[in-house]
Amino acid sequence: MIDSHVRNSFRKIAMMFTAVIAFLSFSVTVAQAAGGEGEEFNPGDMIMHHVVDDHIWHFADGHYGTLYLPVIVYSKEKGLDIFSSSNFYDEEHNLKPYNGYILEHGHITIEESGASVLDLSVTKNVAMLFINAALLLLVFLSVARAYKKNEGQAPSGIQSFFEPVILFIKDEVIKPNIGKGYEKYTAYLLTLFFFILFGNILGLLPGAANLTGNIAVTFVLAILTFLITNFSGNKHYWNHIFNTPGVPLPLKIIIVPVEIIGIFTKPISLMIRLFVAITAGHIVILSLIGLVFIFRSYFVGIGSTAIVLFINLIEILVAAIQAYVFTMFSALYIGLATEDHHHEEHDVDTGLA
Repeated sequence: MIDSHVRNSFRKIAMMFTAVIAFLSFSVTVAQAAGGEGEEFNPGDMIMHHVVDDHIWHFADGHYGTLYLPVIVYSKEKGLDIFSSSNFYDEEHNLKPYNGYILEHGHITIEESGASVLDLSVTKNVAMLFINAALLLLVFLSVARAYKKNEGQAPSGIQSFFEPVILFIKDEVIKPNIGKGYEKYTAYLLTLFFFILFGNILGLLPGAANLTGNIAVTFVLAILTFLITNFSGNKHYWNHIFNTPGVPLPLKIIIVPVEIIGIFTKPISLMIRLFVAITAGHIVILSLIGLVFIFRSYFVGIGSTAIVLFINLIEILVAAIQAYVFTMFSALYIGLATEDHHHEEHDVDTGLA
């Protein structure tokens, strides 16, 4: 029953986003194919502009198609400065120095000395992070209110959409992998799942920022799992790492370093997997869209749009899978660190006897 509700929920999300992307992609295709000769199109710049972070949020050509974000920088030479990123651009949208600062390749430095600054700016990905967090709060506060209002009754509205997914993650991912005491980690793992899911799906919208495809974001998520796992580790977990039971002493010289390295490779694998999967998907989609601007053909536009829609359907599935996988492995690592080994030791003793 839960699986059916989960499938229905993700099917609704897929249909909604496919319709939006279909309309926007086809509109852009027709407009560009019908247009005349303009400045030379560089697909590499277009792709990198979407994939990497920036101090501006560019939606469309023209001054009004760009959102200039706040720049917050600190240096020993100039102290704290706060200003709009629009000051770095002239009327033709070319970069220029401002107030002794220069912006090059997404990095702000002091113009005279070339010294780096502490950049605390609200960049495109930071703005997307705020949007993602606000959406999470809006949705799940509404779900919580509906749950209290309909306590003991069948869920309705937004609650009926998300409750099956919440129950699925709790009962099929968190509880089996952590076991006893899973309640302590449920809030974190549910937040982790929906943060990644929302970030993945929002990133597929035209003009959106590549939040979960930013390695800094996946690094922080992996570090949180790393800290929770190791601070929750019991004596059996640490004993297994530094004094692996049932292994001859000469082999421990090899195994113990491997186990210690494994502590750090687990969060690294979480970080890299999410970063690569999301970024690769965006690059493929943008490359196909770029074909429209290169060939300027209705036939290429229609064919490219059809393929992009199909890949977007796959990317929506990948968005859910990557959120699921990150949450599942986080729960698994926490479960391994908190697992009670008394029953295993008893089985070993019985076998030796």
